[in-house]
Amino acid sequence: MIAQNPRRTHPLAIGNRQSAILKVTFLGTGTSLGVPVIGCDCAVCRSTDPRDKRTRASLHVATPECRFIVDTGPDLRAQCLREGLRDLDAVVLTHPHTDHIMGFDDLRPFGFRRADGMSLPVHAPAETMRALARAFRFAFDGLHRYPGYLNPQPHVVTGPFQLGETRLTPLPVPHGKMTVTGYLLERDGRKLFAYLPDCAAVPAPVRDLIRGADVVVLDALRRDPHPTHMSLGEALVVAADVRPTRETLLTHLSHDLGHAETEASLPAGVRVAFDGMRVEF
Repeated sequence: MIAQNPRRTHPLAIGNRQSAILKVTFLGTGTSLGVPVIGCDCAVCRSTDPRDKRTRASLHVATPECRFIVDTGPDLRAQCLREGLRDLDAVVLTHPHTDHIMGFDDLRPFGFRRADGMSLPVHAPAETMRALARAFRFAFDGLHRYPGYLNPQPHVVTGPFQLGETRLTPLPVPHGKMTVTGYLLERDGRKLFAYLPDCAAVPAPVRDLIRGADVVVLDALRRDPHPTHMSLGEALVVAADVRPTRETLLTHLSHDLGHAETEASLPAGVRVAFDGMRVEF
């Protein structure tokens, strides 16, 4: 496994970029307000450490045969430009909160290079798909199939599904009064990457599914308890239980957690994710 970004190279490495079967880029690692927060003068919001600049949480996943994005937050356009993304084969969504879907229309440029006339598979749980279709009715109602318009092809997630050779298993977790769907990514039966960006807890059945995965990504909003997100301490308890073989990465972070000081306080095998961080298998 390799995790890279323009500023440094991750110390753990297996294989090389040429042999990578799965590459995950953290497009964003921030909570719904992003960091810095508008009008805030706290130390993290004023930090000059680029790892403390957090856009809304999302991922880009690339394999030799497929590329997809997990969640389309309001920062999607800037995230894609920053990472130089050009091609996309599918979109996967976790839940319908605005910080995870409101950049959906920014997917349109990816359709310009698709041979199937802007058609783009969208995978989401039923409630999320319904909310997305309401918010972006012009894309889903079939009445606006003009050049340059997005043509989503809905695929409701009811169980494990394939994107290329990658198997995605839905991971239902509580988030306030709603259920968020995280995902476990596997190839050739190997649990590579588990992603749980918004959750107040990780139920036992989900822990069993992700236990022993190479990398586990957990919501860790802040130090103090929160009604809809795990705190840093709660995330560390889950990490110790599921025991990823490589590391746990923390995401969906607020301005309560400065990158350097937080990471310095973490136990071995746990790190803070940051925008632009890459994890390769």
